[in-house]
Amino acid sequence: MKKLIETIKNIWKIEDLRSRLLTTILLVLIYRFGSFIVLPGIDPTALTALKDQTSGGLMALLDMFSGGAFANASVFALGIMPYISASIVIQLLTIAVPYFQKMQREGESGRRKMNQYTRYLTVAILLLQGPSYLINLSVQLAQAGSTLPSSFWFTVTSTLILAGGSMFVMWLGERITDKGIGNGISFIILVGIISRFPGAVIKEFASRLGDAGGGLVMFLLEIVFLLVVIAASIMLVQGTRKIPVQYAKRVVGNKQYGGVRQYIPLKINAAGVMPIIFAQAIMFIPVTLAGFSHSETVNSFVGAFMNNNGFWYNLVFGLMIVAFTYFYTAITVNPTQMAEDMKRNNGFIPGIKPGKRTAEYLDLIMSRITLPGSIFLAIVAIMPAFASIMGINQEFAQFFGGTSLLILVGVVLDTLQQIESHLLMRHYDGLMKSGRIKGRSGGASAY
Repeated sequence: MKKLIETIKNIWKIEDLRSRLLTTILLVLIYRFGSFIVLPGIDPTALTALKDQTSGGLMALLDMFSGGAFANASVFALGIMPYISASIVIQLLTIAVPYFQKMQREGESGRRKMNQYTRYLTVAILLLQGPSYLINLSVQLAQAGSTLPSSFWFTVTSTLILAGGSMFVMWLGERITDKGIGNGISFIILVGIISRFPGAVIKEFASRLGDAGGGLVMFLLEIVFLLVVIAASIMLVQGTRKIPVQYAKRVVGNKQYGGVRQYIPLKINAAGVMPIIFAQAIMFIPVTLAGFSHSETVNSFVGAFMNNNGFWYNLVFGLMIVAFTYFYTAITVNPTQMAEDMKRNNGFIPGIKPGKRTAEYLDLIMSRITLPGSIFLAIVAIMPAFASIMGINQEFAQFFGGTSLLILVGVVLDTLQQIESHLLMRHYDGLMKSGRIKGRSGGASAY
């Protein structure tokens, strides 16, 4: 406790860090406030059916990522997921389309152009998802004995409000990145997840307390199992494989350089939580299709992929995570560039020739360590389905692995790492006595 109080005092002494933390808190409060502003023309008391719909299944995840805004029929109801979907498409285009490949190599100017294209695509996705959300909302309000205004003007204005709300959330995320702490888009998702955690724990505790015999013991076992999964997730985020690199001796004047051995830490999961976010964003597509389709065959097919406890959903979800892990690792890790940097600095891997052979060796090692990492990531991602099968409350089960837990662990570690960097830069102690905090990739970048 004394160490914690001392750390908080040190954080408060650093003006830049204090300003960034206060800015982050202010922007998060604005986001949370907007999550409760209901769309004009909708009776908030008639949203009980929508809240029941989002209490389980894929809708529960969608509502979690929006921080409850989806169930509240808020102006932020579509959340940040359309922006993530657009980011996925643009990153895929950088692999397949030469124009985007060239843009990616242009540095900062190319990055700004790609961000602009991502925003345009986000608006297009929002204009498609808006009417789908309103169709679903109309059905849920009808079940509660209420109606949604059916005029064309209401549909147009509500779609524009929903699109504007999501773009504003994206803007808040960018401001957190620039003026606050951590990656803003990741932090927005984190806030939505954390906002659901206390309610899920209380609901699970109440249900177990009502069980006859052993209910409280089962709840304590669930908490222990949750802590084990959290520890495994941290190991997955931070795990590395060290590759030895020998630097040749160089004599410049009277000084000697090199002649030492160092290690390159290759992350077992170099892609972080991005494969899960990518796969989850694609699995949300059936929610949009269900709103526009009136075919029973299509709706039954879509329904199979909207049940996040079902076999087909988890099988496809797991396979997509493995595929996206390889895809995102290929984007973030460049063995050729690493080999060239080592050669330029007179470094080499013992037993491996510098240059092309080194690049091939690093690529082989990355492929070998990515496979078990991707499979472990997929297992952790589908863990909530097993938790639900074992009788754990649906809302609480979402925290036994899955997208929510891995995002929570990854973003918290990255944010703490940034805070620690500010402290160490100004010669204060870090946050941990045992050593420095390791984030997902040595920096807080998820998007």
